[in-house]
Amino acid sequence: MNGTRIAAVGHYQPAKVLTNEDLAGMVDTSDEWIKSRVGIRTRHIAGPEEPVDELASQAGAKALAAAGLAPGAVDLVVVATSTAIDRSPNTAARVAARLGIPSPAALDVNVVCAGFTHALATADHAVRAGSASRALVIGADKMSEVTDWTDRTTCVLVGDGAGAAVVEAADDEPGIGPVLWGSVPEMGHAVRIEGTPPKFAQEGQSVYRWATTQLPPIARKACERAGLTPEELAAVVLHQANLRIIEPLAEKIGAVNAVVARDVVESGNTSAASIPLALSKLVERGEISTGDPVLLFGFGGNLSYAGQVVRCP
Repeated sequence: MNGTRIAAVGHYQPAKVLTNEDLAGMVDTSDEWIKSRVGIRTRHIAGPEEPVDELASQAGAKALAAAGLAPGAVDLVVVATSTAIDRSPNTAARVAARLGIPSPAALDVNVVCAGFTHALATADHAVRAGSASRALVIGADKMSEVTDWTDRTTCVLVGDGAGAAVVEAADDEPGIGPVLWGSVPEMGHAVRIEGTPPKFAQEGQSVYRWATTQLPPIARKACERAGLTPEELAAVVLHQANLRIIEPLAEKIGAVNAVVARDVVESGNTSAASIPLALSKLVERGEISTGDPVLLFGFGGNLSYAGQVVRCP
């Protein structure tokens, strides 16, 4: 085996859309203020009947269908989430049960906004090592459930959703490049989901400065590990945190020929879901083609980061 590849992707968002105008009726804010500060226009919000494992299962089912696979073809399920309310069964086990995947290894990965790229690397390593033959990797978060809807600095940011990828062995050129990952543990307080009940909070300026100054050379190094220059990238899919972070970070990476995902405008910050959600939409709209090199780069919660270059399915 020469490595692994992403065979297919899929995504899911709840039907309910929350606009900036809706938020202006809930807290002291406005459409103009939100767009100027974070670039978000709308976000999707899950109802009480849509737990995070339901969002994840919907995205996973679409990825399996796009790959032309039955649930039994998967023997590893990895779900990146930080909004699972129950400790056990974990979200991956519930997804496996919903989809009818028989006896898989099922594990959750909680690295918040960098969760999907960590989960993708975990699946890549497992398949390369021979401990799994095919993996379903999902990023899913229900941020609305951990949001203080009276706090205008955070409630304007969040949305709910899920994105998924099927990872399998590649017989020819590897389709998932080496991961570059790390964290700044002493700054973990900058992004938090804490308390009982848990609530999302962050130090926005600290995160902005870290993301726009410290992360560009790390993202470029992820390209180097894949044997590419940023100029060769067809697309850049960063964690969809805030348009004011995404645009300068993409520019500093130097991917001058790349499509830059800006799904945050219509989806808000969906945490671990944001990268696979945005990637799946680029594929669905035909903005990138099979085999195109795409940089995936997650960052945020725990001040963790993980990035790799993948080939578009």
